[in-house]
Amino acid sequence: MKKGLCLLLTCVIMIHLHTQAQNLTIKSNDPHIHYMGRVIQTDNSAQLSWSATTVSINFKGTGVKVTLKDERGDNFYNVVVDGKLVSKFQPDSSVHTYTLVSGLKNGNHTLALFKRTEWAMGKTWLYNFEVTGTLLPAPLTRKRKIEFYGNSITCGYAVEDSSGKDRGTGPYENSYISYASLTARHFNAEYHLVAKSGIGVLISWFPLIMPEMYDRVDATDPGSKWDFDAFTPDLVVINLFQNDSWLVTRPEHEQFKAKFGDKAPDGKTIVAAYSELVKKIRAKHPKAVIICALGNMDATRKGSVWPGYIKEAVAGLHDAKIHTCFFPYKETPGHPNAKEQEAMAKQLIAYISKNIKW
Repeated sequence: MKKGLCLLLTCVIMIHLHTQAQNLTIKSNDPHIHYMGRVIQTDNSAQLSWSATTVSINFKGTGVKVTLKDERGDNFYNVVVDGKLVSKFQPDSSVHTYTLVSGLKNGNHTLALFKRTEWAMGKTWLYNFEVTGTLLPAPLTRKRKIEFYGNSITCGYAVEDSSGKDRGTGPYENSYISYASLTARHFNAEYHLVAKSGIGVLISWFPLIMPEMYDRVDATDPGSKWDFDAFTPDLVVINLFQNDSWLVTRPEHEQFKAKFGDKAPDGKTIVAAYSELVKKIRAKHPKAVIICALGNMDATRKGSVWPGYIKEAVAGLHDAKIHTCFFPYKETPGHPNAKEQEAMAKQLIAYISKNIKW
């Protein structure tokens, strides 16, 4: 009897030790982790801020935890396992370990942690993953690469708000289903979203404009510059001017006064500003195809002058690898919902498939 009890206890201890041995902690700078997006790496954490920033690992096992700290608790993340969206969660402003997935069939899996919300919601610091199982080589960097420059439409602002209130707070914003992410996933492309709700080319709803933000790794720090050699896109999509189209008609707005004084910019000034931004982006990516897009809000309403400004700017650049693609006005109030984002993606996918070889 005693012999049997000892054997049972030995088995229990061995099983416990085996289970404990499977819990593997991986620090944020481990080469088995794949990062997509403009990420700042330090010795003990990875700083995530931009929309659609994604952190991925491959593992053999049954579950994954992550240790995070959010700046204000305003960000939301999607958890994607083996290509399927399984959950979303909101990290808080203390260092905390979250179970991302558990109880998987013991086998090979890929997990991706996807930032739904834009940098205006604050930063998140990722410290480590804990894998119940063993770690596999990092997911491969995909061959195709796209860089998107945009505003709230590209961020997926209010895309999940079905109330009609057009709320852009964390629970309702989801860049995972913006036209940009849908397009990138269709082409199985790595992609970066350099986007901010309310931003424009000449004027924004706040002091920062895209020509000042486009080259930052930390959007809140003017001295924080992105290394463009770290990500070389085959394709760049620029979808801007929606906010400019509103604000140039609002002389009472503080940003109008700060940027223009008491006189709105004329068409020549608007075209020149857009042209200068495209030139800056072209200088960073001399071999990329660039699509200058606009829409699908009222900047592409029938009779709008803004598509014409973009056409004029592109024509003046005399660059055969710069194209235009305009999304028609969606004819509904507020920001594009999920179906309207999907319609934009379908149009962009069709345009790319027809006109671009990569």
